[in-house]
Amino acid sequence: MAKTVGVLSKFYCEYSAKTSKKLKVIDAYLFYILLTGIFQFVYCMLVGTFPFNSFLSGFISTVSSFVLGVCLRLQVNPENKNQFHGISPERGFADFIFAHAILHLVVMNFIG
Repeated sequence: MAKTVGVLSKFYCEYSAKTSKKLKVIDAYLFYILLTGIFQFVYCMLVGTFPFNSFLSGFISTVSSFVLGVCLRLQVNPENKNQFHGISPERGFADFIFAHAILHLVVMNFIG
């Protein structure tokens, strides 16, 4: 147990010191989306899936938003510059917003 606390403490200290504010905001967004997906799934298990299209579209939207957020984090992270040649952080954010707009149009169409 003591080793776990030490590892978590070291992880938090390094994360606080080395991670930029942009990445922390994206991580907070990812954490929020993760909690939303967990809440939707638990709610579905407890209450049921009566409007199944609504549950399915909400859960697919949550998972897709998480995946798009992870892609944004990868593109914005300065340590990954060599993997994303010619893609600026602004372009990555614009792609993220465009993909979200298309995703939510599809989700709204699927709901009915």
